[in-house]
Amino acid sequence: MRAGGVLLHITSLPSPGGIGDLGDEARAFADFLQAAGMTIWQVLPVGPTGYGESPYQSPSAFAGNPLLISLPQLRRDGLLDYDDSELYSPEDPSRVDYDAARAGKLPLLRRAFLQSGERMRAETEAFRREQPWAEDYALFSAVKDHFGGRMWSQWTDRGIRNRRWLARRKYRRQLAGEVEYHLFTQMLFQRQWMALKAYCNERGIMLLGDMPIYVAEDSADTWTHPKVFQLDRNRVPKRVAGVPPDYFSEDGQMWGNPLYRWDYLKKKGYFWWVDRMRRMAELYDLVRIDHFIGFGHYYAIPYGAPNARNGRWEDGPGIPLFETLRDRVPGMRVVAEDLGEVNDQVLALMDYTGYPGMKVLCYGFDGDETNPHFPGNEGKNTVLYTGTHDNDTVLGWAEKAGPKALALAKKTLGFDRLEEAPEAFVRSVFRSRADTAVAPMQDILGLGGDARMNLPGTVGGNWAWRMLPGAATPETAKRLKELNRETGRIPVR
Repeated sequence: MRAGGVLLHITSLPSPGGIGDLGDEARAFADFLQAAGMTIWQVLPVGPTGYGESPYQSPSAFAGNPLLISLPQLRRDGLLDYDDSELYSPEDPSRVDYDAARAGKLPLLRRAFLQSGERMRAETEAFRREQPWAEDYALFSAVKDHFGGRMWSQWTDRGIRNRRWLARRKYRRQLAGEVEYHLFTQMLFQRQWMALKAYCNERGIMLLGDMPIYVAEDSADTWTHPKVFQLDRNRVPKRVAGVPPDYFSEDGQMWGNPLYRWDYLKKKGYFWWVDRMRRMAELYDLVRIDHFIGFGHYYAIPYGAPNARNGRWEDGPGIPLFETLRDRVPGMRVVAEDLGEVNDQVLALMDYTGYPGMKVLCYGFDGDETNPHFPGNEGKNTVLYTGTHDNDTVLGWAEKAGPKALALAKKTLGFDRLEEAPEAFVRSVFRSRADTAVAPMQDILGLGGDARMNLPGTVGGNWAWRMLPGAATPETAKRLKELNRETGRIPVR
C-alpha cells in the first residue's frame, strides 16, 4: 500500500501552556492529516526528555513525558481546577522554553494529583498492575528527586543505588506520596495517549513512533536492569555508543549511551527487548527503530574518551533477536533506520526481517546520480523523507548547499528559486516509487533553517521548534490531498 505521512512531534503543536500536548491541537492536527489524505503521523520519542531536552536521552524507555499531558483535557474530565491565567503563556510561540513550560505545568499536575488522587486511585492501581515497568520508574523518579536530581550511580545511599530489597522497601515507604504522584502522571499520560491514538485510528491515521536503540546512562532502565548493560562493578559504563566521523561531524558522534550485553540478553531470551517492543506496539501502530544498524554491528567507544574517533565496530545480536521478537511480539510493524555504516550483517538482517529501510532526499545531491539517496534510486520497500529531525529544513539546506549540489537539485527537481525548493522536494518524495513518503511539517510549510529540530553533536537550542497557530490551513490540506491523489497515496476509507 502506498502511503503518505507527516513528521511533527507532539511538542511542536501550538497547544496552550508553551508546549504541544495530547489535547485539542493534537486532534486538530489529526483532522488536518485526514483532510490532506495522509495515513501516517510520525512523532519523535514521547518519553520524558533528558540531557539537553533530547527525547533520545530519556530517563525511561517505557514512560511517557508528563509535559505532554493536556491540562484543558484534565479540566474537562473534572480532574483539575485552574484559571486560564494560570497557564504559562510564552512570549515566543514558535519555540519551546522547556524550563518555563515545566515550571508552569508541573505545579498544576501536582494540584491534579491532590484534587483527584483518591478518585483516581483505582485507575492508577490498575495502571500499576498492567505496566510492570511503572513501579520501578516511579520509585526511580522519586528517589532521584530525593537526592537532588543526581545521576543514580551517584546516590549517596549505596543500598538504594544497588537496588537492595531493604533499601527499596525503605524508600517506598519514606517517599510513598512521591511514588504515587509519578504513577499518577504516568497513568494520565497513558489515558490521554491511548485516547489520541484511538482518535487518529478512527480517522485512518496510523501513529508512527520513534524508538532510540539505546537508553540513557541515567535512566530507570539501567538502574533496574544493570546486567542488561555493559557496566563495571561500580555500575559505570565500560564503553558507550556513538558513530564514527561522518557527514555530520568530523570527530564522529559520542552519544554516551551504555551498550547492551548481548550475550547475557541472548541467554535470558532477550526478555528486556521483548518487554520494550511490546510497549512500543501498545503505543504505536508502527515504530521506527533509530540506528537499526546497531543490531547488525555497533560502534563501541571507550568510556571517558574525548571524542568518537577511537571506537571500534562490534558484532550486534543479528537475526536471533528478531526471531525471538517475531515469536513474542507478533504483528509488530517496524521501519528500520538503516542510515550509516551498512555492512553484510546489516544487509542480512534487513533481508531477513523484510522491514522497510530509509532514504533521505536532502542527502541525494552530494556527488552524482549514483548516490543511493538520489531520486529514483530508492527501493519500493522504503520510507522516503525530504529530511528528518536531524536534518536542516529543505529551505535551510538549499540556502547552505554548495553550488554543484544545488544545481543538481534544481535540474533534477525542476525549480529555480530557493523558496521553491521545499515544494519541489515534497513533490519528488511523494511521486517516488517508495511505498511510504514522509515530509516534516517544516518542509510542508516551506520554513527556513531557524525551524530545524536538531543539529546533531550540539547541546542547547534543539528540540524547540513549534508550529504557529493556524499554520496547518485548509488550503495546505487541499494541496496535499491533490498530491496524494496524483501519486496514488489516497487510502480507501
